[in-house]
Amino acid sequence: MTDQTECTAGLCPDGATGVLVLADGTVWWGHGLGREGSTTGEVVFCTGMTGYQETLTDPSFAGQIITFTFPHIGNTGTNPDDHEAEHPFARGCILRAPVGIDSSWRATANLPEWMRRNNVVCVTGIDTRALTIRLRDHGTLAGVVAHAPNGIFNLEHLLHQARMHPSPDGLDLATRVSCQQAWEWPDTQSGARPWHVVAVDFGIKHNILRCLAAEGCRITIVPTHTTAREILDLAPDGVFLSNGPGDPAATSHSMIPEVKRILSTGLPVFGICLGHQILALALGAKTSRMMRGHRGSNQPVKCLATGRIAITSQNHGFAIDPASLPNDVIVTHTSLFDGSIEGIALQGRPVFSVQYHPESSPGPKDSRSLFRDFVGLMQQYRHSSAPRRYATALP
Repeated sequence: MTDQTECTAGLCPDGATGVLVLADGTVWWGHGLGREGSTTGEVVFCTGMTGYQETLTDPSFAGQIITFTFPHIGNTGTNPDDHEAEHPFARGCILRAPVGIDSSWRATANLPEWMRRNNVVCVTGIDTRALTIRLRDHGTLAGVVAHAPNGIFNLEHLLHQARMHPSPDGLDLATRVSCQQAWEWPDTQSGARPWHVVAVDFGIKHNILRCLAAEGCRITIVPTHTTAREILDLAPDGVFLSNGPGDPAATSHSMIPEVKRILSTGLPVFGICLGHQILALALGAKTSRMMRGHRGSNQPVKCLATGRIAITSQNHGFAIDPASLPNDVIVTHTSLFDGSIEGIALQGRPVFSVQYHPESSPGPKDSRSLFRDFVGLMQQYRHSSAPRRYATALP
């Protein structure tokens, strides 16, 4: 069922138990799945063919309703090992085809059951190709997905909810998804771990922590409100700025002074996604909202130093303004889709960041070497003449 109508027209088609109402007034009828009720969010599209569970549990999708462009979602069921956070952060999702029987030896629950248990509202039977084209051509839109087994919907109320949903501009979501107190990644609490990384949690994915651990790092995760002094008191070999949701300019107000203080120590710093944008803001650049963003695990990125192309996993709706970059910040990577900045580095300093997700999950592993690069910078720093007494590095 893929009927698209104006919000004021007609009654619910026979058999419809789900509906998507966009803020522009269009209605897309379908079949409800997961939790009953409704949820509002920014409707975006994700072009990945695999990894729906990792996508739904990625904190970077907080506040969003995900349109999966791949038609067959749910084929491999769900399992507890594929979570990127403790629970889903996406507000809901939109699918083309009904969810069939899952087929995977790893599955412990099917997708509809997992959605019900985790309070995810979903609508299937939507013409996701037409919806994606609409979002591509006109930009992301606020919307509501609703699931009612009796097929009764108050469209006027749903439209009002969609139109009242706040714009992503100026929205600080990272502080809502961040941890509330410092903790250590369990996989690194024992054994020889030569490198200590403090990761600032703007909505960090578990696979980032796994990748750092695989490179011999002990990881302490700290909340967004942690000061530079508190971070340096933990005696890190490097500082990691994580991915996360929301407007980087809104998130960074309290963090920019702290990131600047960390940069003044000379410590290696590595940022991913929102962390990349926050690093750029701390270095004096600006960010702006993209029309449709990059979301999916098939995004081509070019390394300007080598000319090599990597296929990457991405999830962001904001980007760095190229004209705002200071002279000592160089662009290292660009998108082959639209030329937007995908990586930066600070000249002469062990500081770099990327817009994409080298940890994948889901997606290709083309860029996993960036974690080794970060460890290499920490190793160089440890054996350099840089001061190791962090307390004296801050004013």
